[in-house]
Amino acid sequence: INQHGMVQAIGGVNEKIEGFFDICQVRGLTGDQGVVIPQSNVKNLMLRQDVVDACRQGRFHVYAVDHIEPALELLIGLPIGERDATTGAYAEGSINGRVEAALRGFFNRRREIARSIGSLQTLDS
Repeated sequence: INQHGMVQAIGGVNEKIEGFFDICQVRGLTGDQGVVIPQSNVKNLMLRQDVVDACRQGRFHVYAVDHIEPALELLIGLPIGERDATTGAYAEGSINGRVEAALRGFFNRRREIARSIGSLQTLDS
């Protein structure tokens, strides 16, 4: 993943998928397991027939993404969230909304600590 969130191609994509599939199969396929791969690697897929069959049956999944945001939505199960045009804030239940709230909490805690020791000159200016 580059600094802009673009998911870049990887080497050995088939072997990596099949290796993880084998572990999942030994532990028991539940239909929830799968892998996230770069969209640019889809053209390189030549998976074993048992992996293909498990995907067709919904027992294993291969998700292809070109950006980090859909991968995060898939893995976390929440929408990424866009900024509100009016308020500039992210939706409260979104991934970005939760990140924004956590960062705001860190900042507020830092400000409280700075005030308590009397060193707030740079934070409020």
